[in-house]
Amino acid sequence: MTLADVLLLAFGLLSLGAALAVVTTKRIVRAGLWLAVAFAGIAGAALVLTAEFLAWVLVLVYVGAIVVLLLFATMLTRAPTDPADDLDRARLPGALIAGGVGLGLAAVVIGAFGWTKAGTADRESGGAAVMGEAVFADWVLPFEVLSLLLLAALVGAVVVSTRTSGATEHNHVTKDY
Repeated sequence: MTLADVLLLAFGLLSLGAALAVVTTKRIVRAGLWLAVAFAGIAGAALVLTAEFLAWVLVLVYVGAIVVLLLFATMLTRAPTDPADDLDRARLPGALIAGGVGLGLAAVVIGAFGWTKAGTADRESGGAAVMGEAVFADWVLPFEVLSLLLLAALVGAVVVSTRTSGATEHNHVTKDY
């Protein structure tokens, strides 16, 4: 077993443990923080596999944008972050469905790739320059649409958090005139 195998195992266990913490915690802010840890573990595994660009995209986009957007949206909308008894549901059906989906995905991946040994990425075919050229030449429109979608979600969270009821606001304006 090489050092790369040990690191991949460690990052995989970190990501798996953090992902389990995301779905088992009862507080949404803690779930967002565990999600950041899970993404960081996946980025670490990408670094071990010499996919530096992918690792930095995971850190910048997912940890730096998606998780922060989730946490800001939760805090700005003043959503209840404490566990509520009326929202708890039976866990057994969800666990059975999740286990079935996980086993199905594992069967599909094993059926498609088998137990072959993964090689390292070729610097010429999968390097940062090739990836950057593909993102900013072929995929520039989806990239920009995604950024606009994230901006709209953030603006929507701010609007929802600062909006007062329309009737009170209307009556307040008409009283001044």
